[in-house]
Amino acid sequence: MTDAPRVATMRRMRFFNTEGPVRPEDHYCIPPLERIDLDAVLRLIRDKKYFVLHAPRQTGKTTALLALRDLLNRSGNYRCVYADFEVGQAAREDTARAMRAILGEVARRARVTLGDDTPDALRGTALETEGADGALIDVLSRWAGADPRPLVLLIDEIDTLIGDTLVSVLRQLRAGYDQRPASFPHSVILCGVVDVRDYRIRSSAANALVLGGSAFNVKSKSLRLGDFTEAEAQALLAQHTSDTGQAFTDDALRMVPARTAGPRGCGTGFPRRRVAEGPAPPRRPAVAGQRAVLRRLLRRRGGPGPLPPHHRRRHPGRPGALDPAPRHAHRPVGPQAARGTGAAGDRADPGRRGRAGVVGGRPPLPARPGADRAGRGRRPAHSPTRSTPRSSRAT
Repeated sequence: MTDAPRVATMRRMRFFNTEGPVRPEDHYCIPPLERIDLDAVLRLIRDKKYFVLHAPRQTGKTTALLALRDLLNRSGNYRCVYADFEVGQAAREDTARAMRAILGEVARRARVTLGDDTPDALRGTALETEGADGALIDVLSRWAGADPRPLVLLIDEIDTLIGDTLVSVLRQLRAGYDQRPASFPHSVILCGVVDVRDYRIRSSAANALVLGGSAFNVKSKSLRLGDFTEAEAQALLAQHTSDTGQAFTDDALRMVPARTAGPRGCGTGFPRRRVAEGPAPPRRPAVAGQRAVLRRLLRRRGGPGPLPPHHRRRHPGRPGALDPAPRHAHRPVGPQAARGTGAAGDRADPGRRGRAGVVGGRPPLPARPGADRAGRGRRPAHSPTRSTPRSSRAT
């Protein structure tokens, strides 16, 4: 009871967001439709095109799709529905189970966004009569023909579908393409992390590798959502200053876009960790001294830019890389500990050697063949590096 007045008087404040879509009333944000080439997108929709929007994770793809959906619906010229096809991922290559989840997602979104129960009424019959490999095309065909306004479908997380499920969805969309706009969606946007032409789909049913460009060869264009520019990052931070009175130093304003490589998840994550864990004292400058926060964020993201896992393994010294053999992982115990952990001890302990054969930051000393570190005639754990070709040595 004592906290009730305190809760009632709490002032609603915006904050930096990295989880899920951005809401302007809750989060600091750049207008999402300013981050895409809106004229090009509207032109593709007007021309009845099926196309791709792709970008790395946490760059604002879903936020842009939701803003585009609202813009098209407000115009009154289209019926636009956003659907997240990730609901079918758990079914993997069980196409029937995945299609039930996908059609359920489309039906829910249509009901919530447009107040339209048509897909919900159609999906059960379509699954029974057409099966998993024909249900989607049947529902979309009947739904598109139920209203004279063109239907626009925004499909998010398309590349989370697996194997035969992904092949089935792409081929059903391709099969209905020639029936648009009267009996199939007027325009479709596929959104994911990678371009559909880069899909390499392992089909268990066909026991073959299916290329995304072949399964969906009606794609007209691929658009990539760009990273934050320096001006956009500074405008984002200025919103926090305007709301709270907390200023960022010039050093911090320059460092955030330069050290986080631009994506929203990193570009807003650092200032959130720096200033938004609680109400910041007014007029206290947010300086760029919290290097540890930035390093933790970069390690979580995998370094200052896209860094493939195989590249991380080969370059353990790069920020965010995977260390194949931490120094503390294999410390000698028992009798080994009594003998010491110097260069000779490291040489006989294979766990202490890294990928390049470096122990504790120093190159290992050459081992004496046929002897361990105590001088006994046991084969060493690591043979010395061969300096002559095998063919030139005596047999």
